[in-house]
Amino acid sequence: MNNTYHPTPDGFYGEFGGAYVPEMLHANVAHLQEVYQQIMDEPEFKQEFEQLLSDYVGRPSPLYLAKKLSAIHGCNIYLKREDLNHTGAHKINNTIGQILLAKRLNKKRIIAETGAGQHGVATATVCALMGLECIVYMGAVDIKRQAPNVARMQMLGAKVVPAESGSKTLKDATNEAIRDWINNAEDTHYIIGSAIGPHPYPDMVTKFQSVISEEVKYQLKEKTGKDHPDYVVACVGGGSNAAGAFYHFLHDERVKLILAEAAGKGIDSGESAATSILGTKGIIHGCMTLLMQTEDGQIVEPYSLSAGLDYPGIGPMHAHLIKTGRATVHAATDDEAMQAVIALSKDEGIIPALETAHALAILERIDFKKEDNVVICLSGRGDKDLNTFIDYIDKSK
Repeated sequence: MNNTYHPTPDGFYGEFGGAYVPEMLHANVAHLQEVYQQIMDEPEFKQEFEQLLSDYVGRPSPLYLAKKLSAIHGCNIYLKREDLNHTGAHKINNTIGQILLAKRLNKKRIIAETGAGQHGVATATVCALMGLECIVYMGAVDIKRQAPNVARMQMLGAKVVPAESGSKTLKDATNEAIRDWINNAEDTHYIIGSAIGPHPYPDMVTKFQSVISEEVKYQLKEKTGKDHPDYVVACVGGGSNAAGAFYHFLHDERVKLILAEAAGKGIDSGESAATSILGTKGIIHGCMTLLMQTEDGQIVEPYSLSAGLDYPGIGPMHAHLIKTGRATVHAATDDEAMQAVIALSKDEGIIPALETAHALAILERIDFKKEDNVVICLSGRGDKDLNTFIDYIDKSK
């Protein structure tokens, strides 16, 4: 097994990763593999990327000491405020990078998949900024439960296409986006939003999101005198926010890496998205990873109240981190996540995204010490989930 947590040249993290794509996409993906790192290393690319992160996105995002949350859990809890980025989540970091890459590849048309809608909004935003056509695929179920983000995408000029197959959620939106990509490979760049997909996407997305942990290092140094936390906690579906929050600490054994998955109505309820617990090794959307599947390899439909975690797979880097024991996973139910939303809102005056709330919900399962510095990636804000929150609170009365 690979003794590093970075990918090999052919895109494998240990036994996970690689590029399993249809013949029609092979040339496209192979070319991207050849040039992506070279383009990302160009001084002009770096300068434009960093300038947009600063002047357009509003980075660095704050690292906030949540005093009430810290008192409850008996440690020092810092929230990495990705919810304060332009568009309201971490997703914009990756879409800025990929739109700059697409322009250098002379692509005129951009497609994306989205679950909770944050990646769709971020993609529509950068397409509007750069004047490129934007098509976003979104599950029909998610379109209904994430209506505010659908409206935002449309205002930004994107065409939102519903996925009507399967569970009509993120997996199915991804399937539709890949079909589009196959049919329009020559002029289209697919901006994948998670740290998943064929190589080089998991590595590329992770590197664009690594600005999160890069900032944490110096921000924590300023606040505590240490440039590393004792724990980093992040929610995971495909896993881009977790990948970015972990990146600069992957090989620092002083830092414990904690992933929070969606248990839905319960891990063994038959309505769950706890992929690392319920999943086995298989291929989904272009990479070898852990995924929920039957004995004969058919995808098991995932379930989570959270649209962004409602996915049957997990990024290959995360699968490798779990397999090697470098990362620990806990799963939170819908009810636990909702209670975490309510608690953070009332205790800290911050309404988190339902995805992020899963990371908050598992804190009570970890035995923290008083002196521990814990960083939680607050990956998005909860505006998009207000209808879900209101429905939940009404049903609980």
